[in-house]
Amino acid sequence: MHIHRTYRAKIRNHSQVERMLDLHGWSASKLWNVANYHSRQVWEDTGEIPDDSDLKRELKGHDNYKGLHSQSSQRVLEELAEAFNSWYGKRKSDSRANPPGYRKKNYYDDQGRRVHEEHPRSTVTWKQKGIRHDTKHNRVRLSKGANHKDHPRDWDYILVEYETRPEVTVENLQQVRAVYSKSKGQWELHLVCKHEVETPDAPGNETVGVDLGICNFAAVAYSTDDADLYPGNRLKQDGYYFPKEIAKCDDSSGSEVTRLHHKWSERRTHFFHSLAKHIVEQCVERNVGRINVGKLAGVREDENGDSKNWGRHGNLDLHGWAFDRFTKILTYKAKVKGIEVVEVSERDTSKTCCVCGREDDSQRVERGLYVCEECDAAFNADVNGAENIRLNLNQSNSESASNLGGDRSTGWLAQPGVYLYDLSHGFSPREQVVDCKP
Repeated sequence: MHIHRTYRAKIRNHSQVERMLDLHGWSASKLWNVANYHSRQVWEDTGEIPDDSDLKRELKGHDNYKGLHSQSSQRVLEELAEAFNSWYGKRKSDSRANPPGYRKKNYYDDQGRRVHEEHPRSTVTWKQKGIRHDTKHNRVRLSKGANHKDHPRDWDYILVEYETRPEVTVENLQQVRAVYSKSKGQWELHLVCKHEVETPDAPGNETVGVDLGICNFAAVAYSTDDADLYPGNRLKQDGYYFPKEIAKCDDSSGSEVTRLHHKWSERRTHFFHSLAKHIVEQCVERNVGRINVGKLAGVREDENGDSKNWGRHGNLDLHGWAFDRFTKILTYKAKVKGIEVVEVSERDTSKTCCVCGREDDSQRVERGLYVCEECDAAFNADVNGAENIRLNLNQSNSESASNLGGDRSTGWLAQPGVYLYDLSHGFSPREQVVDCKP
């Protein structure tokens, strides 16, 4: 099995390569802006968004495209296409959603008139064809863009000497990202390496179900008569706090806005990684070999294909969550432990009783309460959905809920364990978490 790991590295010869990295960082911003303008024009003219292949075909001869190595320019265009696709998904149910912005910083005089505009230093990615790695001396040669050769006989690469933590060995280098740290005022390298690791045997043969949602980001049902809830309170708090702080900034593309967006993204990423790690650890303890995750194809649309309206706060919460991204992180962490992650259909899982199998929309009487008129069971609604995902009700050969037997309307179904997120310690049982403030 192959896994990719990213290591941060300090640049030892920073003063020698800073200028050239600056030029490439500015070129990445300029290319982003050119492609952004082109994408907006296509959208206004046709109502369609060009994908990354369209952008590459249209802009490969542009002067700004030549400011970077060809693969580096391609990565900028891929990132922009991803950003426009994300915006397109959001705008279906949120008319306030804005398309990706331009990368520029404006400076104003005392009368509020713009006197200067500057492109920020964007992250530059080099793929394998643009990298030559000297493992003996901890150096990488990063190919220059054609526009940044001072004269025809100039070196066609940037020679960067790096330093990582003593325990890190940089091998099988796949990508190098030059990232500018505004707080430190200098560049650093992110080295993406491919490692081959032996795939371990699965901890056991048990299966769990994971239901991703709005109030509780994840509900997990185990076959060992246990269930856990992971509220998304922290994500919601950040979803209210950061947009308000960003709205207070005078310059929508300034350094403070960039800092806030970066901090917001880092906190969300940390939440996803902490949650995935905690779920996988619980699965290992319970001898789980397979995780069924609800496929969220229908979360944003109703049965007619129209956008669902979850209410003002519900829509805000939903749009701030990268469900697909979390599933990918969970899949990666589970794979390392030998656990398979399978996406299964969520169809009817929220309105089907996991005890007797009765299907009725009216049984979910409140967001957190599910009551079955057939068998008189009452339990947490999200756990009911997770249990149905575990049973994979939409598979003909799946275990039938009506054949499980026993009264499971109390205990783990009615009172699942609740884990809350803390910035310092990750997820802990609710009674152990004292400070839940943002």
